[in-house]
Amino acid sequence: MNGFFDIPSDLQSSYAGLIGGHMLEALVPVLVGLLLALPVGLACVRFGWIYPPVLWITTVLYAIPSIAFFVVLIDYTGLSRTTVMIPLCLYSLVVIVPAVVDGVRSVPEETNAAAAAMGIGTVRRYLQVQLPIAVPAIMAGLRVATASSISLVSVGSLIGNQGALGNLLTTAMLYHRPLLAVNSVVTTAVLAVLVDALLVLLQRVLTPWQPPSSRRAGRGTSTIPGPTRTPENAS
Repeated sequence: MNGFFDIPSDLQSSYAGLIGGHMLEALVPVLVGLLLALPVGLACVRFGWIYPPVLWITTVLYAIPSIAFFVVLIDYTGLSRTTVMIPLCLYSLVVIVPAVVDGVRSVPEETNAAAAAMGIGTVRRYLQVQLPIAVPAIMAGLRVATASSISLVSVGSLIGNQGALGNLLTTAMLYHRPLLAVNSVVTTAVLAVLVDALLVLLQRVLTPWQPPSSRRAGRGTSTIPGPTRTPENAS
């Protein structure tokens, strides 16, 4: 009888290999999304009139079903990891950009005025003063985007993308082995919880000035607008 971790040889990857590929496809888009959101967020704070159109564009992109995104990209990037990661990167922007903007806007005016009086320029003030204070808000958005990305990677298996846990779902149907589907779902959920816990620890490291009581009060809650995408509504 096939066991819980007995992976069919035609997947050409071990259980650890599937986890590694899954995390690569999930985390790289979020990291790229964060790097894109930081300058975009600065522009939205600096020039408030561009924030509504930026938010509208990211929301429209988020509304596009992932399967449709994948199908369009196949002609350009083929059946590769890039085809999966590009939509996930764009999806992350709808959560991370508002998180950056809200976090920077929460910085007290007295702090900005003091930094300006010290001769600190706009970009340097953004990097050294505003972003450190905005870390809790940014991390809240990053946690939502990361959990969503980890769950959405599995949808890529529907277009033939190999090397992620979603392949266990399609293989479960092919070989009539429901344990493989359970394996995929459970492992994905565990990975999301573990990564979220690591992000909470990272926030504690980055915000030693924040009281522990404030961290506990804000845990598990987010004021960042935008829906959380799940595999059920992904396509």
